[in-house]
Amino acid sequence: MPGVTAYTGFLNIGQPKKGETVVVAAASGAVGSVVGQIAHIKGARAVGIAGSEEKCKFVTEEFGFDACVNHNSPDFAEALKNACPDGIDVYFENVSGKVFETVMPLLNDFARIPVCGLIALYNATELPPGPNLTPLLMRDILVKRLTFRGFIVWDFAAQEKEALTELAKWIKEGKLHYREDIVDGLENAPEAFMGLLEGKNFGKLVVQVSDHPAA
Repeated sequence: MPGVTAYTGFLNIGQPKKGETVVVAAASGAVGSVVGQIAHIKGARAVGIAGSEEKCKFVTEEFGFDACVNHNSPDFAEALKNACPDGIDVYFENVSGKVFETVMPLLNDFARIPVCGLIALYNATELPPGPNLTPLLMRDILVKRLTFRGFIVWDFAAQEKEALTELAKWIKEGKLHYREDIVDGLENAPEAFMGLLEGKNFGKLVVQVSDHPAA
């Protein structure tokens, strides 16, 4: 499912073109890592955003992104700007919050923003403190002619077979790689899920309930 999410959301909404710059939030995760690799396959430049230097290293060395920036680094904004000297043409949103606020000034005219997740906001119990960025965002949407579109994977259910076929082919050809973060035992599922929301997982989080394949 994460692979189908990446394939359908990125290609239908992001519409990457050769030579463009694609920025992916949560780039070491199950969806983000696939988006960046598809960007490469389509001839675009892939820049990831992740939560640690270890994750960024894996994103560039194992997933083949051109660059990756640590959003917990004190120089995050400057580092992202340096990684995107020609601005951002596609931003695949998985996070929101400070990551989106840092991306926003770098969006080029006619940039496309598939909104897949908002993990930084899921635990919020009240509106964030000011300043209110809505006027600035709406101005940018108008002046830069930006395209924002939220989606759920099954909006593109008719493309599931196509996505699985293409993804499997790219894996076989060595163009697409993945990583699983396996937690053993159903009793550990709640803690694993909370860790997911805090960015503690590394790759696709899987809870293994049994060693038996039929369980």
